[in-house]
Amino acid sequence: MTGYGAGVHANSEHGPVEVRRSRRRLRTVTAYREGDRTVVAIPARFTRAQEREWVQRMLRRLGDQERRRRPSDEQLATRATELSARYLGGRAVPASVAWSGNQGRRWGSCTPSDGSIRISDRVQGMPRWVLDYVLLHELTHLVHAGHGPDFWALVRAYPRTERARGFLDGVTFAQEALNHAAEESGETHDEDADVIEEEVDEDADLDPEPGAGAVIDLDTAADADRGAAADPGTGTAADPGTGAAADADSGAAADPDGRG
Repeated sequence: MTGYGAGVHANSEHGPVEVRRSRRRLRTVTAYREGDRTVVAIPARFTRAQEREWVQRMLRRLGDQERRRRPSDEQLATRATELSARYLGGRAVPASVAWSGNQGRRWGSCTPSDGSIRISDRVQGMPRWVLDYVLLHELTHLVHAGHGPDFWALVRAYPRTERARGFLDGVTFAQEALNHAAEESGETHDEDADVIEEEVDEDADLDPEPGAGAVIDLDTAADADRGAAADPGTGTAADPGTGAAADADSGAAADPDGRG
């Protein structure tokens, strides 16, 4: 294990950066958040030049992905307007839509009397279709305040409703299991954090030429440019930051506002 760049990156958006070298890691480089640090895991065979190149590359990709997966309050409100128009005939017109850090076990909440909607910041980083479900659920409370048949008839017009409810139930179940096993865990990272991974060619000369980037599998360059957390060898999506164990304080049921 080798520390790297704590001074260099201490004042950047990434905070202290730690590099972890592993002899068992041959073909991948991974970056993720761990507390207030960013960890970049690399093969032990990397030279210092390769280490610097890949640390900077992975920090850029991790930052880009986090920005895409965590929309601003303004973007959240815009998406709510789009969902209302598509599934509710534009009948739900919220006065405000914003992220909130005090939702407790709820994924979101709505106050019909003043038209305000709050979405738990624990939903940040989850798949877009899960966020859409939570938004639509709260928007529907502006049409039907309770959870009666008319309410659910509107919500279930969204085709991924049951899938999203299952996802949120899985997050809750997995976190409960993680909480029980926390003391026995070894090296871990924040389960609600984005993880970026790239594959390297273990047979290639990994020293980048002057002015060139680090060598990667060029067949998967499109995946790398999109910043997706994917297996570059297959292009298969592999988003650990939004898997079942995504929520450190969860426990809420699939009903976002916990009312049934």
